[in-house]
Amino acid sequence: MKWVETLAKRKNDLALWVEGARLRTLPLAIAPILIASGAASALQAFDWTKTLLALAVALFLQIGVNYANDYSDGVRGTDSNRVGPLRLTGSGTFEPKAVKAVAFGFLGLGALAGFALIAISGLWWLLAVGALAVLAAWFYTGGKRPYGYAGFGEVVVFLFFGIVAVFGTVYVQYPSMFMVWESTLILAPGAIGLGLYAAAVLMINNIRDIETDRPAGKKTLAVRLGKTAAKTIYFVMIWLPLALGWTYQVLQLPAAFWFPLAIVLLLLPLTLIVATAKTPRENILALKLTSYTALAYAILLGWGLKVLI
Repeated sequence: MKWVETLAKRKNDLALWVEGARLRTLPLAIAPILIASGAASALQAFDWTKTLLALAVALFLQIGVNYANDYSDGVRGTDSNRVGPLRLTGSGTFEPKAVKAVAFGFLGLGALAGFALIAISGLWWLLAVGALAVLAAWFYTGGKRPYGYAGFGEVVVFLFFGIVAVFGTVYVQYPSMFMVWESTLILAPGAIGLGLYAAAVLMINNIRDIETDRPAGKKTLAVRLGKTAAKTIYFVMIWLPLALGWTYQVLQLPAAFWFPLAIVLLLLPLTLIVATAKTPRENILALKLTSYTALAYAILLGWGLKVLI
């Protein structure tokens, strides 16, 4: 029956759009909110409304940048011979203008949630930070000179998924904490650590795509450095956050140091997978596992901060 075929097609299309959202990357949007929530709770400044709005900003912008990346790489031809999940634009499954419209839609939702958060907090100067976040989301692979094609993706991801996201989420709930140097020290190791994990996710993604990015003119950091050097930096990114945790021992906050050490159970197999990978497909598992490691780190550190700040 025709209506059954139509329903089946719509269901299949919806599944493809969900896959295009790249749900495996969403832990990176959730992670900074978890760390900030642990700190805000311990400071007795936790606010559900502000936290959920911050989470909405992070999720909408992450999904928006995923679709924007799909569109921009697709129209440039970068995804024509890639290894990995299907791309909506590059595969020709959907019209580029449709993917672009969905990308702008999610970026717009993120901007609206951010505006509501700023309005409630009364910190209007954060509009500039929000505008930069939206611009960074689009120009990663969009525009005439995308910074993702010049090797600066990891730096921007480190800043926005680590420093900006963690400090920003706490700041809208407890502005006065920035008047206390000790409080800034408490958040800094976690913000830096999470930024490194976010950058590591992008790095392993780009290591996987070196062979297709290079001929397409996409000069990611992995392409510029080469596979061996890129893997070395990746290993530093995933292990350094635990070393930074020694700061919490100095600050006499042992739970914030000891709890995150549990992710060693993920880091050991992850390191082995990346070190021995010979083909791009082998790095797909590493990409997913890196994202989940970032989430586990945020959960454990947020819990540790909540317990003993």
